[in-house]
Amino acid sequence: MSDDTLSRIRGAFFGMAVGDALGAPVEFMMPGEIKARHGILREMTGGGWLRLKPGQVTDDTDMSLCIARGICAGNGWDITRIATEFASWLKTRPIDVGDTCRRGIRNFMLHGQLETPPNEWDAGNGALMRMVPVAIYTVSDDALLHRCAIEQAHLTHNHPLSDAACVCYGKMLHLAISGASRNRIRREVNLLAEEFPNFNFEPYKGLATGYVVDTFQTVCHYFFRAKGFEECVVATVNQGGDADTTGAIIGGLAGAYYGFESIPGRWLKKLDRSVAKEIEDLALSLVK
Repeated sequence: MSDDTLSRIRGAFFGMAVGDALGAPVEFMMPGEIKARHGILREMTGGGWLRLKPGQVTDDTDMSLCIARGICAGNGWDITRIATEFASWLKTRPIDVGDTCRRGIRNFMLHGQLETPPNEWDAGNGALMRMVPVAIYTVSDDALLHRCAIEQAHLTHNHPLSDAACVCYGKMLHLAISGASRNRIRREVNLLAEEFPNFNFEPYKGLATGYVVDTFQTVCHYFFRAKGFEECVVATVNQGGDADTTGAIIGGLAGAYYGFESIPGRWLKKLDRSVAKEIEDLALSLVK
């Protein structure tokens, strides 16, 4: 692969983690609350409802690392191995884990269940947030992306809107890693909105909740209007709501589009060292 492609792959994984760490301290806050406390949040402050250390990540990055470990440990895709990584992680009693993710992982631990039954309440963003390693692993193969995206999603979330968002976001990452233009990436979103009009993000409604549609709309709104990695991520997390997850998702996309070198060095220095080391080890190992 070219140096440019490798930079975009590293940018996607590191971008996801720094977006998570930047947004986590303002999770569940309203934009006005963030403005009153931080002005514009541009630094990894730590704190928030989870009382995080500056640079500490949450379940968005943790679960993405589980997928990457599962792929790299066996030199290929094995959904049982990925589910086992999720189970090992849950046993560590992580600081943050969503209820839907917890339920799906526990069903695997207790019953060996690899696919949660369809549920109209499973349209959260918990499967979308961990798509970066899936997209990197499948970077040259959209058909494989589709299969792997759905398999990993259904471990915890089985809903058509979640499935569609995961596949579309994976394709957007593929395009960004390949150096495609934002107009070309936008066409992928347009195709999604043709099939599922819920995902139309213009005009933007300003909702950044854990509902996968709100999350996806927020990410698209800021990705297609901002200039540069930092502007994308800062604008997104200052929208508040599920800020660690919107931050992680746009960080992955913006990192893939702008490349690793676009990520502010001050954020990379603050990022949890053990997380940064593991990302460095795994990111390029995911490429087939």
